[in-house]
Amino acid sequence: MTTSSTDLTGQRLIIVGAGSRTGRLLAKAVSAAGADLVLAGPDSRKLEWTAGELAGPADVVPVDLAEETSIAALARKVGSFDHLVSTAAMPANGPLAELELADVQRAFAAKVFGPLLLAKHLAGQAREGGSFTFFSGVAAWRPAPARTVMATTNGALAFLVQALAVEIAPLRVNAVSPGIVDTGSWDGLGADKEAFLRTIAERNPARRVGTPDDLIKAVLFAVTSPYVTGTVLHVDGGGRLA
Repeated sequence: MTTSSTDLTGQRLIIVGAGSRTGRLLAKAVSAAGADLVLAGPDSRKLEWTAGELAGPADVVPVDLAEETSIAALARKVGSFDHLVSTAAMPANGPLAELELADVQRAFAAKVFGPLLLAKHLAGQAREGGSFTFFSGVAAWRPAPARTVMATTNGALAFLVQALAVEIAPLRVNAVSPGIVDTGSWDGLGADKEAFLRTIAERNPARRVGTPDDLIKAVLFAVTSPYVTGTVLHVDGGGRLA
């Protein structure tokens, strides 16, 4: 499946986290495929920026995944829809002894509580054939020091999609689990970025790092495949195995 061959004309998609790099790239791809979008996230300015880059229509609705009242308000504003994709993440990285409970709670809100409440408030508004797709991450399968919360939240989400797939069936629920993907999030490494990505590529069974297009194709597969549910799509080049 390629982005250009996917037709989402007449489909209404909610993208939670549409102000992030990955969310913005995904929004541009599905808008180009004909979808009508709802862009949701905590920062209205970033959502408006995303909306300004789209080929088609989009509504901007701020939402805070740590607040159930905010999620309920999103549901009221959205009405009926076909698919929801959440790229939301709020990492709480650092040594265990230095973790702050508030940061841990925000991480769980983005990856666990938020997805659960999105399903609670929005499942009843999804049209026939609808789906929910959430972003997990390779850290759940490759835990590392100072990444305990990241590993736990991503792992919890992987199990949550299975439970939700059973509870809100026939709506489908899946997760995409990225590995190291060059979305621009590694640009902060500066001159060390190229060496870092080269090391990852040499270690991965696929012998390369991911691209944004890899993630977009995985999301489109999850959204458009009516026989796929309760599944984690690993887009990590085999990185969880290396």
